Amino acid sequence: MITLKNKKLEVSIHLLIWLVLFFLPAAFSLGSDGNWLELFKHFWLQLMFLAIIFYINYFVLINWLYTDKKLYFIFTNIILIIALIILKQQIFSLIETPRPKGGGGRRPPEGFIYFMDFMIYMIPVAFAIAINSGQKMKQAEEIKREADNIKLKSELQHLKYQLQPHFFFNALNNIYSLIDFAPEKAKHSIHSLSKLMRHLLYKTDVEKIRLVDEIDFLNKYIELMTLRLNDNTKVFTSFPKMIPNLEIAPLLFISVVENAFKHGVSATQHSDISFKMEIMEDEIHFTASNSNFPKTERDKSGSGIGVENLKKRLSLLYPEKHEFHSHLNNGMYIAEMKLKTK
Repeated sequence: MITLKNKKLEVSIHLLIWLVLFFLPAAFSLGSDGNWLELFKHFWLQLMFLAIIFYINYFVLINWLYTDKKLYFIFTNIILIIALIILKQQIFSLIETPRPKGGGGRRPPEGFIYFMDFMIYMIPVAFAIAINSGQKMKQAEEIKREADNIKLKSELQHLKYQLQPHFFFNALNNIYSLIDFAPEKAKHSIHSLSKLMRHLLYKTDVEKIRLVDEIDFLNKYIELMTLRLNDNTKVFTSFPKMIPNLEIAPLLFISVVENAFKHGVSATQHSDISFKMEIMEDEIHFTASNSNFPKTERDKSGSGIGVENLKKRLSLLYPEKHEFHSHLNNGMYIAEMKLKTK
């Protein structure tokens, strides 16, 4: 339907242009004693030949220009233009009234007239090339845009497939650590994990998710991670109570939350973890801070792809509409994300 609409628009524009060109000389001749035969010779006949050259090139010959038939394109146009010049002169000789002897002024040389006609008839050829080249450039841009969209979707899908196993790996590690010394907590954790799995399976296979659902998912995940912590670790959360009707890409914040639990917990030292989200109109500010206890290379609690995964997703989903910074401040690792949803 879009193609049909574009075709109708194209036909309408062509008709409008030719009608204006056809009636414009006549409009200047209205109310005067203009010679209609001269008008036909110098305007309408010329316009008809220009239209013939243009549409033969526009619909037929232009296709040769982009193949190995370039020489055919050039020679065919030369023959077509010469044939129309000869035809025009034949028509002129049939309808031209004899000139009085010694009158009518001095005519330019025949060669000059033929040369000027040839140059004029090259104009519609140039227009046909220009219009067709513009259309091909537009088509190339649309094909590139479509290819970029397909690439974007495949990359996002690949990143999501990376993220989910990474998420389950961390969650199962936490549950495994509870089985021996806190079996009841382990059972509760499995139940919580099943809720999170349901969210991942049924609510994340979309381009956008409601912010309220994403915050609910984060709260459930933080609750699951908190179950295995001892009294040395304090977890603080500050999420907005009134959540506007915003939509975001799913699973954007979980990598930062996972990272805070992975690097912010110590078995022997006091540690703090906090998460804060603020919403300012259509902009979301999310900050995660945690005591910094870097993991050693022998620590396999997680794949280490979470934050890198997040950076890739942000660059693909929110180009020039996001900020992500992380830094150390007085022994605290702080990650800050700003996201414009519109």
